[in-house]
Amino acid sequence: HQNISTIKLWKVSERDKRPEGYNLKDEEGRIKDISTVTSLQVPVLKPMDLMVEVTPRRVFANAHTYHINSISVNSDYETYMSADDLRINLWHLDITDRSFNIVDIKPANMEDLTEVITAAEFHPHHCNLFVYSSSKGTLRLCDMREAALCDKHSKLFEEPEDPSARSFFSEIISSVSDVKFSHSGRYLLTRDYLTAKVWDLNMESKPLETYQVHDYLRSKLCSLYENDCIFDKFECAWNGSDSVIMTGAYNNFFRMFDRNTKRDVTLEASRESSKPRAVLKPRRVCAAGGKRRKDDISVDSLDFTKKILHTAWHPNENIIAIAATNNLYIFQDKLNSEMH
Repeated sequence: HQNISTIKLWKVSERDKRPEGYNLKDEEGRIKDISTVTSLQVPVLKPMDLMVEVTPRRVFANAHTYHINSISVNSDYETYMSADDLRINLWHLDITDRSFNIVDIKPANMEDLTEVITAAEFHPHHCNLFVYSSSKGTLRLCDMREAALCDKHSKLFEEPEDPSARSFFSEIISSVSDVKFSHSGRYLLTRDYLTAKVWDLNMESKPLETYQVHDYLRSKLCSLYENDCIFDKFECAWNGSDSVIMTGAYNNFFRMFDRNTKRDVTLEASRESSKPRAVLKPRRVCAAGGKRRKDDISVDSLDFTKKILHTAWHPNENIIAIAATNNLYIFQDKLNSEMH
């Protein structure tokens, strides 16, 4: 859990049984007068309504000047890292008052600043490897065995820019808002403003796959810049088998792309679709002036205040969590057959 620049570790536990029949306490929990205890009994566990308890365990503070954008627990389950715009720190889970700086891109003169760190994550299996993304659209893979300060990367993943497609917005929309290792550790999934990309760790020159999330917004970049939506930071997620990727969009829509069949689908997070046994129906957006089919929504009708920035996929099961404005939706086994 992160709060601007402070990190907190919480314990979340569930209870569905409660002990009854204490020897030294009465039913209200008050301590009994020992002189009144004449016999001993074995307390028993009785069923009760499920109760979720959340208790704070540790607070890791005073290590970041800027807002924290990423937290990632290492595969050694002893350490984790936290990243802000300019620095990445390595922490031990048992030590709250100090951390070790492993990346620092802050220039001597802040006027020389050309890029910031946007996201960072540890490799799922190799505790020495981590990746971080930048506002310039690059990914840097670092190896903590090479040096204490990982300012020099092991690999740089960057797609050459198409000069013919360059515009005023090119640099803004190429900024990587999220990066996630696949469960296998072989691939990286990244999200920029208009696309989601899958990179092979063995190929730095270009992404293996590029998926258009909402290409119909390409003609709307000017108005999206004016209302600040162009700076929205969308996250992305892998399913448990690394075969499908998911990311959010506007109008409470989220997108799924099947890497094997190359099929894609647009789904909507709403109160109606989150009801039990409701089936998620595919949605379709048509570009301005395009031919509309029944149930299609025009790009001019999209609600840009309803945006799905945060998504998560259960590591083993077909369960996803979608954060839409002030609501959290959980969908289980409802993903439509078009994706399977």
